[in-house]
Amino acid sequence: MSFLDVDRSLSGRRWIGPDIEAERACEALVQRTGLPRAVCHVLARCKVPPAEAEGYLEPRLRELLPDPRSLRDMERAAARLVAALERRERIAVFADYDVDGACSAALLLSWLRGFGLEATLYVPDRIDEGYGPNVPAMQALARDHDLIVAVDCGTLSHEPIAAAQGADVVVLDHHLGGETLPPAHAVVNPNRQDEDGALGHLCAAAVVFLALVEARRQLREAGRATGPDLMALLDLVALATVADVAPLIGVNRALVRQGLAVMARRARTGLVALSDAARMDTAPAPYHLGYILGPRINAGGRVGRADLGARLLSTTDPQEAAGIAARLDALNTERREIEEGVRAAALAQAETRGLEAPLAWAAGEGWHPGVVGIVASRLKEAANRPSVVIGFDGDEGKGSGRSTPGVDLGAAIQRLAAEGLLVKGGGHRMAAGLTVMRDKLEPAMARLSELLARQGAGRGGAADLRLDGVLMPGAATVELVREIERAGPFGAAVPAPRFALPDMQIRYARQVGSGHLKLTLGDGMGATLDAICFGAFDSDLGARLSGHGGARFHLAGRLDLNHWQGRTTVQLCVDDAAPAG
Repeated sequence: MSFLDVDRSLSGRRWIGPDIEAERACEALVQRTGLPRAVCHVLARCKVPPAEAEGYLEPRLRELLPDPRSLRDMERAAARLVAALERRERIAVFADYDVDGACSAALLLSWLRGFGLEATLYVPDRIDEGYGPNVPAMQALARDHDLIVAVDCGTLSHEPIAAAQGADVVVLDHHLGGETLPPAHAVVNPNRQDEDGALGHLCAAAVVFLALVEARRQLREAGRATGPDLMALLDLVALATVADVAPLIGVNRALVRQGLAVMARRARTGLVALSDAARMDTAPAPYHLGYILGPRINAGGRVGRADLGARLLSTTDPQEAAGIAARLDALNTERREIEEGVRAAALAQAETRGLEAPLAWAAGEGWHPGVVGIVASRLKEAANRPSVVIGFDGDEGKGSGRSTPGVDLGAAIQRLAAEGLLVKGGGHRMAAGLTVMRDKLEPAMARLSELLARQGAGRGGAADLRLDGVLMPGAATVELVREIERAGPFGAAVPAPRFALPDMQIRYARQVGSGHLKLTLGDGMGATLDAICFGAFDSDLGARLSGHGGARFHLAGRLDLNHWQGRTTVQLCVDDAAPAG
């Protein structure tokens, strides 16, 4: 049954509210904890029992951080790093070109620098070399280095790692592993086939962080200097966790919460420069990591030089940082322009094919491989389905996919590769990459759709908007918003709570900026609430709400704090609306 009887909103969506079980859980939380009902709605959705509510709202890294040695090969990997320190060996860091890879590399480079060791950074070119280690690069690195550490890649790189003759290779990764492991000195990966999956939600930077925790333990037990403060590196772990769309559950919540606090101190030269280039003027939140900083760091690997992100995050030179940040900001603008053309074509193609299937997909000639992943994210958001977007160059297509909660896209794509429908493919639950030949495209997508349907993809409506409950303007206080924020951080697997404000009067409406709509809402009993609807005039929302003619509306969105001229007020960020009554 639809929430507030909204079967089709102004944006064409059906509203879905908490089910009976969630309502009962919410009521139990209210009675036993005394927390505001809106907060209890969020905790109930996250299935937090009353006895664990306070611990959930204040996650402590000391209590949640797993023992690094619970991961296979971890002691061996950390011991090899410690040995390299002691012997002052030549070390190379081979990193993926995305945010997780850049943060993972910067973690290692910064840590090694704390011991007076400067490592070589190598990031492959997305177009010329593709993802992960390749034979020529590994051979060249092995000639000049004693140890190669592959971060955010390497688990499936059997031949390239075998080619690294004369150097040891340590892999610190999180992508799905195959039935066999490459011939590395150590492969640390919570998604190895022989792991139990308990830490499968970690991004690669979190795996690297755990390796440094274990290395620090070994150094301490040996009576040696333990090196840099690891807690000061958590800004990198937080950035990678959010940007790589890792689920914000378990230890990931604590890593991001603590990492945001570290980032707010503005101690990392590269992040300060990038924040300034992006004109960030508020304390960092998951939104900034995922939508402002992350895309700019990614831009180097997508349409520019692949190593710019890792160099920015690891530099201590303000001038170098400012130059790289300006370059990444410009590349991000270029990336957006390229992306917009591909996004429009991909969405039109997917809509023609139909958005009701378990998989939404599109493929086109010459689509830039650096933007297909972002476009897949846009397509996933539009369809509420796992999505794949592929760009062809001749007969070979390279694509990226993004998934929805509860659907393991990486495993399905890896199975397609094993079945011979893909040249190669892999990734993790929420994101994956693939290479496919043109003559296999249709059967590969049909098979992928079948595999995803078995996992439940496509069961929800393409236009469902999920809400956490009802809220009235008088209850939307600064204190309430701060209480709700304690249940965060919000992101992958734990979306920001959205509430419905029923039967609202629109007391004021004005278009601002580039198609946004500023509103003041009233409940008819004297209470008011400011609201903003970003991109309102991209759909019917803007025209209907601004030209309301005195009609009343149900509005849905998330609460946010607006800081202006020294004042902090609450505003509703409107996602949707529907006529009331």
